[in-house]
Amino acid sequence: MTGATLGVGMVGYAFMGAAHSQAWRTAGRFFDLPLQPDMAVLCGRNADATAAAAQRMGWRHTETDWKALLGRDDVQLVDVCTPGDTHAEIAIAALEAGKHVLCEKPLANTVDEAKAMVAAAEAAKAKGVLSMVGFNYRRVPAVALARQLVEQGRIGEIRHVRAVYLQDWIVDPEFPLVWRLQKDKAGSGALGDIGAHIVDMAQFVTGDRLTGVSALTETFVKERPLPEASSGLSASGSSERGEVTVDDTALFIGRFGGGAVASFEATRFATGRKNAIRLEINGSAGSLAFDFESMNELSFYDGTEDPGTAGFRRIYVTESTHPYVGAWWPPGHGLGYEHSFTHEVVDLVRDLAAGNDPTPSFADGLQVQQVLDAVVRSAESGSSWEPIAGED
Repeated sequence: MTGATLGVGMVGYAFMGAAHSQAWRTAGRFFDLPLQPDMAVLCGRNADATAAAAQRMGWRHTETDWKALLGRDDVQLVDVCTPGDTHAEIAIAALEAGKHVLCEKPLANTVDEAKAMVAAAEAAKAKGVLSMVGFNYRRVPAVALARQLVEQGRIGEIRHVRAVYLQDWIVDPEFPLVWRLQKDKAGSGALGDIGAHIVDMAQFVTGDRLTGVSALTETFVKERPLPEASSGLSASGSSERGEVTVDDTALFIGRFGGGAVASFEATRFATGRKNAIRLEINGSAGSLAFDFESMNELSFYDGTEDPGTAGFRRIYVTESTHPYVGAWWPPGHGLGYEHSFTHEVVDLVRDLAAGNDPTPSFADGLQVQQVLDAVVRSAESGSSWEPIAGED
């Protein structure tokens, strides 16, 4: 890093690339940062499309080869927003080139890839080069507040965790076979794409980790039209068809190290649900509930109150004392999906400037990958109980 800037080079410019661009563009304008993000270079395979995206989203220069990005002096951090099959190669090469790395979730497509990324991250850390995996929902203010309340002991000993992530964007059997439906590119389907989020969120809020799972998965539509063109989560199909090689839904139960039991559901076949994320935690002294469709709210039940008047309390998480909120608007003026990415960038930049290990780390990303791997193994073996590697 030179002076008071952090030169950022981003690989990929579709859905996540747009969200990350918004974050890099906004963070230093609302938060007091020790380093000002400089949107130096955007990288994509198609020169014309990359140039158009760079102009639209605010990047100064472009590259069509991510390896060229690593040799640039104006890039100190590489932001990886590509499909999962390229995460390991790009992130490891960037770390070895002395670049800090922000990598979208899930960290990798396999446990072995994730382990290689963690090894590279540990070696780079010894040289002052840091890394983080992007689980953005941790940075929703209501979720961060839930974590604080758990840390303060407000709900007591945790006994139950329920987490669901529901979407419906592939309900139509004629929706094309985009990369997210191909195992060689995505690693898994609903499990890795959205299930990873609720695994991380549940572990983050509880401050505990899953030790074992029992699961089942299903692919409802086995074949789909091959895509002619795609953008984000929309696409058009051709007359030819190909095999869907990932799960459409994953359901599993689990147990946390502290003794709590849990249930998880991730599906892209919940007709009518666009991006419904719900987390409820029941403890010995209270409960917390979060629903992303009301993302500025957190429900809190205080079990120590008089039963005659006790009830779930709606906390509208827009006060300046709430996590992240003080940099934004007056109380009552809610935030949106994009703000979670801005908060992610803010935390990362502050950690880089201070030399602190950013969280969630690549090691955290590996642990989530190990949970996903246990889910797959359980589903393949008839819902057997599968321990999480390193957590038994």
